Order: sequence, then structure tokens, then C-alpha cells
Amino acid sequence: MGDGNEAPESKLTRTKRNWAEQGKFLTGRIARPQSDRLPPGQHLVKNWPVLDLGQQPVIRPESWRLDIVGEAENPVSLDWRAFHALPQSDRLSDIHCVTTWSRYDNRWQGVATRDLLDLVMPKPSATHVMLSSYDGYTTNLPLADFAVEDALLATHWEGEPLTAEHGGPVRVVVPHLYFWKSAKWVNRIEFLTADRAGFWERNGYHMRGDPWVEERYSGD
Repeated sequence: MGDGNEAPESKLTRTKRNWAEQGKFLTGRIARPQSDRLPPGQHLVKNWPVLDLGQQPVIRPESWRLDIVGEAENPVSLDWRAFHALPQSDRLSDIHCVTTWSRYDNRWQGVATRDLLDLVMPKPSATHVMLSSYDGYTTNLPLADFAVEDALLATHWEGEPLTAEHGGPVRVVVPHLYFWKSAKWVNRIEFLTADRAGFWERNGYHMRGDPWVEERYSGD
């Protein structure tokens, strides 16, 4: 689905848009050093809260497909079998949600974004990526953020297949940015020559979303 698709309005959508307008959850604190694990304004949780746009698409692995398009030398369309034929990786990382919760030590399995980039070979003109999902959601990332060592397209969490509520069968995990940048139910990755706002970015959220400097909203 392209960036022009609008995800459905929901209570969460309206609430988070209001947060952006009010600047809610900004602490005014100077960003903590990278050696401090918990970003400013965050609190730890043991569970994994579920946030979405009001619908959770159920996609069977055998019908899932990932289209990788745009500024790439080798654009591809991967089905479940082809995706699992790629190198599989394990990662351990933290989650930081813009709604102020963080969760430590999440164990993921899937395909590292660097291995995906080796396959499709972005052109020198590519500077950003747009992630699109089965529910119509979109979010943008600098290519450099998408390509970090611990980013991956995850199929498993804590040794079990990702459930639909958490973005299964495949979701993106970019742990150094707020988790709205880690699109659930991903089905399309487009390489862009310039930045372009996704769903929450068009609704008042920051274009990058670095939790260490509280890049929550577009004016931050």
C-alpha cells in the first residue's frame, strides 16, 4: 500500500494526535547520556502493551508477501519461503514507546535489515525508507537508521512466533528509535530519494523519533 492510504480513525489515533498538539509527555529534561539505558520521560514495564490503529489484520504466513521497491538495484517481492531462505539472525534489544513505557531485554529472531539491504542493494540516491503495513499504516526512516546493526524484520519474540496483536507474522524492529517507527504487519519497503512523512508524522509526530532527545512531536 502506498503512502497515500489513510489508516482508519480510532480512539487511539485521536488521543495521540491530541498529545502531539499539547506536547504531552515532554519532560523538559536534558537528554541523558547513552550509557544511561532508560531514555528521559520513560518508565519501565514488564508486560508488552498493545497499541494499534484499532484493527489487527490477521495474515497467514502462506499469504504474506513483502514488496521491496523504489531506489534499489534489485527490487524484490518475497513470499514466506523466500523470506526464510535469507540469513536468520537473533537480536536482544530494548523497546521505547512514545507513550512513555520502555521494556528491557526483548529477544527477537528474524532477518537483519543489513542482510535485506545486501539483497536489494539501495542505489546511492536512496536516503530514506517508507515502511507500509497491511492495515494501511506507514512510517518513514532515514536509511542510516534502518540499517543499524540491531534492526531487523522480526518473526519471533522470546522464542515464539509473533502474535497478530504484536505485528505478526513480520514486524520491523528499530530499537534505538521510538517504537512507532517499528511498523507492525509490514508488507512493503520503499527506498526514497528524500524524506516523506508517514501516518503519525502527518499527525504531529517527529520525523525521526530519537527517544534520547525526546523527539516525540514535530516541533521538538
